[in-house]
Amino acid sequence: MAEDENANALSKDEVLSSILSPDQNRSRDEPAIAANISAQLDHMGLDTWSISVIRRLRDAIGRIKPDTIIEIGGGIGHRSAWIFDLIEQDDWQPTRYDIVENGAKFGVIIHRLMTRYKAEQWVKIVVGELDSLIAETNAWSAASKSGIEVGDSPIQSQADVVIVDCNAENVAHQVEQMLPFLTKGGVLFTLEPPVPAGDIAEDDEIAMAVVNGFNSWINLIQSTTETHHIAFNPLFGGTLVAFLEK
Repeated sequence: MAEDENANALSKDEVLSSILSPDQNRSRDEPAIAANISAQLDHMGLDTWSISVIRRLRDAIGRIKPDTIIEIGGGIGHRSAWIFDLIEQDDWQPTRYDIVENGAKFGVIIHRLMTRYKAEQWVKIVVGELDSLIAETNAWSAASKSGIEVGDSPIQSQADVVIVDCNAENVAHQVEQMLPFLTKGGVLFTLEPPVPAGDIAEDDEIAMAVVNGFNSWINLIQSTTETHHIAFNPLFGGTLVAFLEK
């Protein structure tokens, strides 16, 4: 995993702020394949992170140059296309990049993207529900430590970069689940859930789930400040948040 040239002279919180700063040497234009996928998203009525947020994430990953990546919530591959383009442009390649998606039909679309970039040797597409995949991976890790031969883990047990993208009500839970998967010096990126607005009836289950999810997010931030440096980067379309273990 690469770092900025001055990283050794900076404290960890300064390193995190530096990682999240814009890279003026990179193009602001959306890569052609990502733009095509963006049009598909509009046609399918699906949401994704804003271009501003993904561009800043791209800049951060370009600075880190992680050896291993886990992306939770691959969707139909819009953000992944940005990352693939970064890897191609920089002539650099991680040893493993896991893209986790709950929907099987989306996994098929991501597979086409993977083959387009000839990334079959180092990309693993994992279709499944995250909690189950984490439980299976933890069981695999325990079995491996005991010397039992159990094949490959469902997802990597450690990664230099973890990206978490899910519904607002689940962000806190999934981030908490994935923080232990970071390598030493690894960074987790996610999008801060929006602040609930307006009056919400207690019998409105959908709205209350968002409120409860935001409250869980606040609790997560309060509890992880003791163990992690946390940086917030407000951008057009959302706030990119990064976690780095102290």
